[in-house]
Amino acid sequence: MPRRLGQVDESKGIAILEAARQALAERGMGASIEDIARRARVSKQTVYNRFGSKAELVRVLIERRVDEITAHLDNPGSGEGPEEALAGYARVVLESIATPSSIALLRIHIQGAAEMPDLARTFFDTGARTSRARLAAFLDGETRAGRLRVEDSALAAEFFAGMVIGSHQTGRLLGVESNLDAAVIDRIAREAASRFVRAYGP
Repeated sequence: MPRRLGQVDESKGIAILEAARQALAERGMGASIEDIARRARVSKQTVYNRFGSKAELVRVLIERRVDEITAHLDNPGSGEGPEEALAGYARVVLESIATPSSIALLRIHIQGAAEMPDLARTFFDTGARTSRARLAAFLDGETRAGRLRVEDSALAAEFFAGMVIGSHQTGRLLGVESNLDAAVIDRIAREAASRFVRAYGP
């Protein structure tokens, strides 16, 4: 069965984003729209028509990643309680840290922050700040439901993120730590969630 026009457009958008992720991880902001278009097997004009600029491509990539990270927090109280949701959030954060392309992209933005402060701000606001805000909103919801007792949700969100990330992100950025396999990630995620829930239990 032939795909409808909307399905074709969506598949092109996904192909462009994946191509941009690969190109940016390999070449940084020096990656050209031409290279991204070639990898995605579309025209350069198609990339511009869909996303407008390289900066917008970066923003959408980060936004999609944040959606993946916070997916476990979307339905407060609908699962097995805050501990499971927080452990799920922690796993995806750690899996992101363990992914070479994610670390490569973060290195690029750190290196280019002085020359491209606006892009660095977009990276931070769309990424870490949005992720923490969604985590804080989840904690507020769990507090209203009586499953947690959190007075300052923004601060508590920072505490939890710090417990999860620890020194692992720095180690990966420096290339001196690689032991973040599935078992290690699961242990860290469960321990952080368990301790957090005990600390902020009702």
